Amino acid sequence: MKNVSMITEFVLLGLSSDPQIQTMLFVLFLGIYLLTLVGNLVMILVIRVDPRLHTPMYFFLGHLSFLDLSFSSVTVPKMLQNFLSQNKSISVWGCITQSFFFTLSGGTEACLLSAMAYDRYAAICHPLVYTMVINRPLCIVIVSIAWAVGFLISLLNSLFIHKLYFCGSNIILHFSCELPPLFPLSCTDPIVNEILLALSCAFLGLLTLPLILFSYSRIICAILNIRSSEGQAKAFSTCSSHLTVVLLFYGTALFRYISPASGSVLERVVSIQYSVITSLLNPLIYSLKNQEVKAALQRMLKQQKCASWYNKSCVILLRK
Repeated sequence: MKNVSMITEFVLLGLSSDPQIQTMLFVLFLGIYLLTLVGNLVMILVIRVDPRLHTPMYFFLGHLSFLDLSFSSVTVPKMLQNFLSQNKSISVWGCITQSFFFTLSGGTEACLLSAMAYDRYAAICHPLVYTMVINRPLCIVIVSIAWAVGFLISLLNSLFIHKLYFCGSNIILHFSCELPPLFPLSCTDPIVNEILLALSCAFLGLLTLPLILFSYSRIICAILNIRSSEGQAKAFSTCSSHLTVVLLFYGTALFRYISPASGSVLERVVSIQYSVITSLLNPLIYSLKNQEVKAALQRMLKQQKCASWYNKSCVILLRK
């Protein structure tokens, strides 16, 4: 860390400097974070417990829920701490570590959403060979590739941060250590880092967006060719949840990383959308718009009630 020895910590400016507003924001984001944890943990639990959900679609969805947990946990706990603390600093190592895991989670989720789009295309457009084409070994390989791509992109960008020489101002006009807000703080020219980040985003976009666009264009054509309205509604319901998630994630993330960093309030709001709000909405979208998930939740709750009733009966019998 010789190249950043002049600055040992950064200061995260956050969303507001007003103490009253910070208290309100703390309550708001604490509630969002707790709901995110509960929602995604319930999704993972339901998918693991219910044998009817042991399919490729829910295999990917379980990993998406884990990624949403990771994505939110990278930034929100530190943001909650800063809301209640006068010292809003983060060490240089802590900032670089946070940016590494943030990029890892975001890159992996982008790849996973692309894989889920292709899974829906195979299920709707080629239902007869779906189980042969999309099998569990292939799903494991796809998820492994998604994690590998996210890791390599994150590692490469994090390594090049060490080439920067930070001095002078250490105030980050953001609530987390994303890469774009770090570059203006460098005393050396960050052009290499900016080009690397742009190439990484372009590579990720070229790797994932064409597959998503191809999959959903074929899905829409297949749905329009279905004669019955009931069949169209059933086919669309199987992919509408995923399409909603894709639009929420890609729409805000692309806007954030295509536009130059300015430290504006809009940038922070957009970052909250794809790094915090999307992680909260994903389990709600998939549970409320998916009949299989709702049925699995009902079965799990009934099993819990039965188990609770059985345990109480055993206790009564033992007392007798």
